Amino acid sequence: MAEFDHKAIDEVIHGRLRLAIMAYLSSVAATDFTTLKRETGATDGNLSVHLRKLEEAGYLAAEKSFVGRKPKTTLKLSKEGRKAWIAYLDRLKAMID
Repeated sequence: MAEFDHKAIDEVIHGRLRLAIMAYLSSVAATDFTTLKRETGATDGNLSVHLRKLEEAGYLAAEKSFVGRKPKTTLKLSKEGRKAWIAYLDRLKAMID
């Protein structure tokens, strides 16, 4: 029954929007805030809150810069984030197998 340990699911990733963020970031090398916002359908504020939570967990890296006079935030999974994502998927697979 240890295979069905739902308590081992990473709660940082498991939230609906954070799950979408992690899934999208796992499929690209990097993306910008605007693209991620469009792809997830999130609002600026909601996306920012969830990105901060993932960044605090060490799961993503955010790089802020300016393009002309406009701020640009580039996001990508960190090495720890990729490991956490794979572990999350493995845990779900173990629960359904």
